[in-house]
Amino acid sequence: MPRINLLPWREEARKKRQREFGVAAGGAVVAGILVVVLAMFAYGRMISEQEARNDRLKAEIAEIEKSIKEIDELELKKDRLLARMEIIDQLQKSRPEIVHLFDEVARQVPEGVYLTGMKQTGARVEVQGVAQSSTRVSALMRRVDDSEWLTDPEVEKVETTTSGSSRQSNFTVYVKQVRLDADMEEAE
Repeated sequence: MPRINLLPWREEARKKRQREFGVAAGGAVVAGILVVVLAMFAYGRMISEQEARNDRLKAEIAEIEKSIKEIDELELKKDRLLARMEIIDQLQKSRPEIVHLFDEVARQVPEGVYLTGMKQTGARVEVQGVAQSSTRVSALMRRVDDSEWLTDPEVEKVETTTSGSSRQSNFTVYVKQVRLDADMEEAE
């Protein structure tokens, strides 16, 4: 019987399979490394694109905040101008009122009453003067009460003093001036 040795063939087949396994394992490692590198590259690119978008958004937000600040400053200027316009409008409306006030005071002061001072605070007018008697002060109050431009007379004080042989009354009276804008508001 002839003897055939199959061991070297098996040994060569085993070495061939080990080489193929090594090549496949190496290829798998290389493929895995390549996949990891490609994934890192892809994620790095996505991160850099997102950072670019974020930077653009930050720049746009800064520009919008600057615009908002300018708008706020313009609104503040607008409010200031409107307040000035309203004050000017009130002054324009009140211009004829002082003329009416002095005209009405001159008409309503009875004979024997002399004014020494007037002071206006808003619509309230303080009138100081000297009268020949306290009845003249009463006459002034009645006339003011019937007046078209003056209303609500109030006496603060009436002091009778003697100066030589004559007596006189120093007085302080408060009256309210009728405003044109109040008349216009009531008419509307």
